[in-house]
Amino acid sequence: MNENTSPPIALVTGASRGLGAAMAEALAKTHHVVAVARTTGALEELDDRIQAAGGQATLAPMDITNKDAMAQLCRSIHDRWGRVAIWVHAAVHAAPLMPAAQLAEGDWTKSVACNVSATGILIPFIAPLLGESGQAVFFDDPRAGEKFFGAYGATKAAQVALARSWQAECARFGPKVQVLSPAPMATATRARFFPGEDRDTLAAPKDEAARLLTLLG
Repeated sequence: MNENTSPPIALVTGASRGLGAAMAEALAKTHHVVAVARTTGALEELDDRIQAAGGQATLAPMDITNKDAMAQLCRSIHDRWGRVAIWVHAAVHAAPLMPAAQLAEGDWTKSVACNVSATGILIPFIAPLLGESGQAVFFDDPRAGEKFFGAYGATKAAQVALARSWQAECARFGPKVQVLSPAPMATATRARFFPGEDRDTLAAPKDEAARLLTLLG
């Protein structure tokens, strides 16, 4: 396949499950997906589904909090493809619900590392790959200030605040940075937060991914 007929590259961080996996599958209809997540088995299952639908994917089983690994990945993407058309950042650490006064240090540390620090490292790494014409997509989940959501809510809010700063900075020249608000979905993360919830009332991740992609233009 020569350069003129190669599909554009979609980088999906947090691609193994839930909305990230659904976005990767949806994007694979028109893009070559670079799927990043820690769980190799889940990535392989994603790859099987993408290939069965006629798409293409490159699997990158790594932790986004590993700065050196992510730097090497971005360099490899540059060397192989030159640029990224769209980056979908769906990776998140969802700490267990607990009172702020009982917050476990390990859960707080992991939440900051994944939800905040990694995002602050990835944006400078990936921005040159996006250039002025690429798109970056983040997902809002406004739990900040809700009881028992201290670690998740605070760090997710920090991530979104950083994304919105980048969005404002790029408004005139690109890349196009978007912060989308998914509907409540039947994901494993939500099941941990709301174990007694009626999942039949929730959106399927694949349906929500299709809806969100229509908002990207």
